[in-house]
Amino acid sequence: MHAGTAVPPVRTVPADRALRAVRALLLVLAMLAALVGVSLPAAGAAHAAVPDRWGFAYLDNPAPPWPAYVPDTTRQWGSWSSPAANPVKVDHIGVGSYIVHFPLIAGPGGIAHVTAVGRTGGWCQVRGWVTAGSGQDVGVACYRPGGAPEDSRFTVLYTTSSGVPAPAVGGYGYVHSNTTGAVITQYNSTGATNAVGYGGPGVWKVWLPGLGQATPAGNIEVTAVDMANAARCKVGDWAPSAGGQTVIVNCYNAANAPFDTRWTLSYSEKRAVHGAALPPKSYGYLWFNGGVPAGTNFNSSGGVNTLAGSVPYNVTMPNIAVPSDTAQVTAFGPGPDYCGLALPWTRSSGTVNLNPLCFNGSGSPVPSRFLTAFTSAS
Repeated sequence: MHAGTAVPPVRTVPADRALRAVRALLLVLAMLAALVGVSLPAAGAAHAAVPDRWGFAYLDNPAPPWPAYVPDTTRQWGSWSSPAANPVKVDHIGVGSYIVHFPLIAGPGGIAHVTAVGRTGGWCQVRGWVTAGSGQDVGVACYRPGGAPEDSRFTVLYTTSSGVPAPAVGGYGYVHSNTTGAVITQYNSTGATNAVGYGGPGVWKVWLPGLGQATPAGNIEVTAVDMANAARCKVGDWAPSAGGQTVIVNCYNAANAPFDTRWTLSYSEKRAVHGAALPPKSYGYLWFNGGVPAGTNFNSSGGVNTLAGSVPYNVTMPNIAVPSDTAQVTAFGPGPDYCGLALPWTRSSGTVNLNPLCFNGSGSPVPSRFLTAFTSAS
């Protein structure tokens, strides 16, 4: 069953558990099948919609009633018709394991991101995504420090783009990479082709030609994608140039060792995190790398984002707090540190407050470097 279908009567507990296991197996098999024989897609027709399809949500209950739980309606939206009447739904299929049903945006390709929300050192990753009837299903897995599955709150988004926008507004690109650096799917708003090189266990170099500036500008988000193993991915380094952006992706397993896994990366400059130009009119991003480079501190209202604190950080973005909305966080720098959100973002007098919280490899809160992005739906 996917989002938008009728909800069946609640079954007994043993049947529920058996059905969850079957659904989890079917999702894994479907995602594996969807990846077999996938090759780099063409750029697409000129002036196509950018993005073509997208959706985001925040799971506000880590152990939601099953099936078809509707998460926080003020923190979910999408590109399908009447999102308020056709909400995102979530199935909790086991400890730390979820299927997020985005309705009416079926189609191949695209990428997904997820960010854990909590203070205990847990993290979440994407298991995969697959077309399910008229919708798109995204599998999410969450873990506690050490790698045991754990129920968690999280934000999640799925988006897919094609074509070259006219006129171009800012820049946007993404990559979904295999463990070897083979590109599964990619997009670049300039029409160029992104590339990935494998640099040894848990290290990849990404080239995004034609995007960005010669100095740091824009935002990067990275998410691990693994159906069988606990994994975390981050931005290890970022080297801007006039010809494009070079990004190092580092991934680790639950024991903090460099680890080969699939991953997604998205880059946006004066664009929302899911790739849209205008709308949305209310979005922002910020990179903290010990300081905050001017080009990586952007607010679509013209306001100035500010950063305070450290464990957790407090990022304020004025004049863009317009529900429905979402946020993502990615760690930056060498080593197995990772980051999420300490709690859901708050809104006050038009200002959104984000609280990125970072952890060392043991799951203890630490001051660390990060990138964060926020967007509304409109």
